[in-house]
Amino acid sequence: MAATILGACVLLFLTQLSYADFPYKENVYVQYVDHYNLMSFGDQTFKQRYLYQDKDWGGDGSPIFFYAGNEGPIEAFWKASGFIHEIAPQFKAYVVFPEHRFYGESLPFGNKSFTSPYLGLLSVAQAVADYTVFLTDLKAYLKAPNSKIIAFGGSYGGMLAAYIRYKHPSLVYGALAASAPVLMQDPKGPHDFFFKHVTKDFRDYNEKCYDKVKLAFAQQLDYAKQGQPGLDTMVKKMRLCDKIEKDWPFRLMQMWARNAFVMMAMLDYPYKTDFMGSLPGHPVKVACDTIMAEEDALVGLANVAGIWYNSTGSEKCFNVSKEFYYCADPTGCGNGPASIAWNYQACSDLYLPSGSNNETDMFPELPWDTDIRRSYCQKQFNITPRVAWDAEEFLGLDLKYASNIIFSNGDLDPWMDGGVTKDVSSSVVAILVEGGAHHLDLRAANKLDPPGVIKAREQEKKIIRYWLNN
Repeated sequence: MAATILGACVLLFLTQLSYADFPYKENVYVQYVDHYNLMSFGDQTFKQRYLYQDKDWGGDGSPIFFYAGNEGPIEAFWKASGFIHEIAPQFKAYVVFPEHRFYGESLPFGNKSFTSPYLGLLSVAQAVADYTVFLTDLKAYLKAPNSKIIAFGGSYGGMLAAYIRYKHPSLVYGALAASAPVLMQDPKGPHDFFFKHVTKDFRDYNEKCYDKVKLAFAQQLDYAKQGQPGLDTMVKKMRLCDKIEKDWPFRLMQMWARNAFVMMAMLDYPYKTDFMGSLPGHPVKVACDTIMAEEDALVGLANVAGIWYNSTGSEKCFNVSKEFYYCADPTGCGNGPASIAWNYQACSDLYLPSGSNNETDMFPELPWDTDIRRSYCQKQFNITPRVAWDAEEFLGLDLKYASNIIFSNGDLDPWMDGGVTKDVSSSVVAILVEGGAHHLDLRAANKLDPPGVIKAREQEKKIIRYWLNN
């Protein structure tokens, strides 16, 4: 059994890395490649990286705070989840952040991981199984049968935290799922909300900002209708590196520009951050002030794009094809190897938002529906998306059988409307983070925090304390 892997102390110490505020220790866990089909990869294993901190650990009976790693290197989530580290001493908790398979350094087949048939082992179910086996062995290794595990996670990680509580309530006692769009995973759930909410964030700051952004995208279309001379003028005004001569590069450029607004709305924190990218504090305000300061709307749009794509100011022009990866997630997949993994997940078993429509949002009409997704995924990976799988496997809209879960959502977060925003029961509760962007409540306390997130964190601590005492 897998317990013997950890029980035999197959814990390979790599190094002692740290962030200044929240130091960590780093190990790897010998994890199974495939939890479900013994004939495909048998007992093959890979090294799953994880970060931990045990300096406040009170031993058996004290809790284990587990963060469900999501789509990227685990140290980024460690750094962005200061709330967990700050409350750990109060609870004498052991803190552990395992890395999601196929992300960061946890690549089951090294550089071959992103090719067929290996990429097929990347799924929500396999990730949940990884964490289940890991946590079971961890409790045995720590000799802590009486320690309750509390799961934490933000965004996709928040979904995973909720899912492991759904599936394994005897192992994970409770979960804080921050900014987790679990309802979106059901085909009957919400899907048309995302770009509408991004637009609302900018419009709420300044109606004229909304008008100027919409005008800029309209001007792009006007220039395109003028043929190549018009496109050349547009390329010059937007400081693009490459000439646009065909329809597809033009549409890709529009998605690239739209993505800058997406990231600034998601990460609209009240202070400067480098999570997922470098942004100033209140980036929605900064973006609106930037485009409003420029008389030419297209030049202003380019300046706004530069806030996200050229934060250092060192780039002379924008290389759209290198800066933006077209994928099955219309909200963006990022860049690098993680973008391939996320693209595959967006094609296999994650159900993500629809595209923009220029009616309920300020962006160009860039549709993304079931048919477009199916066609893209068949060409890209030779697979057909399983539209209903996550809803069938992880409860979907029917949460009445769930328990001990906090669903928190910030009212500035575009993902909010894909998640649980009303209490389901006395033990499945929704917390609104007023003035909060994407899982702001998981971040470390900051003097610039809005009152809403301070209140939300106190509510979360109170509920967690209740779970641990009962």
